Amino acid sequence: MTSTLLHIGLDDTDSPRRGCTTYVGALLVEKLEALGCKFVDYPNLIRLNPNVPWKTRGNGAVCLRVSCENSSVNRVRETVLHTVTMNSDLEYAKTDPAVVFLEGPVPEELTNFSRKVLGDIVTVEEAKVAADESGADVCLIKGDRGMIGALAAIGETLRGDFTYEIIAYRTPVNRGTPRKVRRESIMRMDEETAPLTFNNYDPRKGRILITPRGPDPILYGVRGETPEIVVKAHGIIVSDEEIERWVVFRCNHGTDAHLKRVGHTSDVRPHRPIIVSGAVSSIPKTIPGGHVIFTLTDQTGFVDCAGYEPTGDFREAVRRLIPGDVIEAFGGVREASSKNPITINLEKIRILKLADKTRYLNPLCNVCGKRTESSGRNQGFRCPKCSRTFPLDARIPKFEQRDLEERLYIPPPRAHRHLTKPYSRYGREKNTEPEPPSMPWHFP
Repeated sequence: MTSTLLHIGLDDTDSPRRGCTTYVGALLVEKLEALGCKFVDYPNLIRLNPNVPWKTRGNGAVCLRVSCENSSVNRVRETVLHTVTMNSDLEYAKTDPAVVFLEGPVPEELTNFSRKVLGDIVTVEEAKVAADESGADVCLIKGDRGMIGALAAIGETLRGDFTYEIIAYRTPVNRGTPRKVRRESIMRMDEETAPLTFNNYDPRKGRILITPRGPDPILYGVRGETPEIVVKAHGIIVSDEEIERWVVFRCNHGTDAHLKRVGHTSDVRPHRPIIVSGAVSSIPKTIPGGHVIFTLTDQTGFVDCAGYEPTGDFREAVRRLIPGDVIEAFGGVREASSKNPITINLEKIRILKLADKTRYLNPLCNVCGKRTESSGRNQGFRCPKCSRTFPLDARIPKFEQRDLEERLYIPPPRAHRHLTKPYSRYGREKNTEPEPPSMPWHFP
């Protein structure tokens, strides 16, 4: 019998009060296999632009890529639509679930659309054009905003860098209650699997990072470089509550896929995740709340940059910058308000060149050897012992050692977004073709 390659994109099924699009994807894994579908790739979990103002939590969309017999395509579609409808928070005003079906290879038009969704603001009208051009079939269950992420999940085929995440889900009776995962087992898991797994906990604060804190059905999620390592990690973790199901996703977590380089500070736009180079032109200042702000300047203009309090020691590196330092700023752009200009919320910085830091000392008297005192603003110096005077340019320059290096600085794991690439992933980037799942990758 002939078969069809079918891509199924899902998005916007959840709300701040319940639900999770990955959970809907996990339910569909079991249902589609029961219908005879063969997965040609692990389920894809695609994190989209983290700076869009209307996102819920991690702004993730899911794509399932399966081969199914032509005779079962209609039944597959019915199953998907029913499952998404029954597991979406349709009563929440801003939840607009959508399902997109695409048969055959993913066209370039949809790949380009996905790239834009990852790093820009995209309208529903643009999504409709992309769907028409690519031949995708869009099914709206309520409103139409969910079609943007569902289309983008299909278009992002992860042909560049990618990682894996195993997600374990809670039973309905436990959702909304404190998660019961043994802390010591997570620490042991990290010891035995890092650096091939990452962002399991924050060593500075001792904070566990794999368990979310909201009412969603996720018990924990472990991210890593291979499906084998995340399954191993899952086997080490001890949970004192029942795990309903688990699935391995292939994803863009920890890849910096959202960050797009712009040529100049004048190109910085609100809600975009960007990389821009320039020179520090103001002394960083700490504002109420502990946030550190400085101005980055190039030949086209300037933009404020902010290292926020939750970034911990990273703020100290930002605070030690001085005017003249040349850096790359990585982060999401916050729009201007009545009180603050447009600002880059820093996710990391790379120091390209450190400026010389010079402190000027009052000159020594060349008659009696005493350190001179200022005679007043811009009036030179006077010896307190013999009253000999010295001009202003007699100051003695003293070069100070900088307590920064010309390198990359990244906040601690607790401040990372889903897409932020941690130190441990540099040098581990992938550029390989996806392969069908070849090991136990889900339960049940």
